[in-house]
Amino acid sequence: MASRRTIAALLSALGVAGTLSSGGVAAETDQSKTAGGVTVYLGVVPAEIVKGLPASGATERPMHGGIPKGPHEYHFVAAVFDAANGARVSDAVVTAEVAGLGLSGSKKKLEPMQIAGTTTYGGFFDLPGFDLYTVKLTVERSGASAAALQFKYDHRR
Repeated sequence: MASRRTIAALLSALGVAGTLSSGGVAAETDQSKTAGGVTVYLGVVPAEIVKGLPASGATERPMHGGIPKGPHEYHFVAAVFDAANGARVSDAVVTAEVAGLGLSGSKKKLEPMQIAGTTTYGGFFDLPGFDLYTVKLTVERSGASAAALQFKYDHRR
């Protein structure tokens, strides 16, 4: 039950992010950045939190190929909005590269996901140590130049 509450809190936070950006201009925080015509809100939660989510139907495939079993797996979620009008972007290709200080890291395409009738992008990453991670997101949209955004995720706490 606590897992569902945590997921609900994350989804609420992403919903608030959508509300804040609907005015067209959003204040940047450590979890939000604007570049190249898009505003992105980034969320990171332990993979264990999404383990308890039931499949909505027998034909639904497991999220991102299945929840990883490793002890250091985290789910990264990016909510993408048009910076000019605040509209949710649901047709982008989002790639994330996650690396600790001085490490090469790993790069993955984030998969589109439907959350409360809106599109977000997500994927699992291994964060093996307490470190300050750099998260580089690339958002590609049809008819627009790719947007590059860089976040810091403090995993030392």
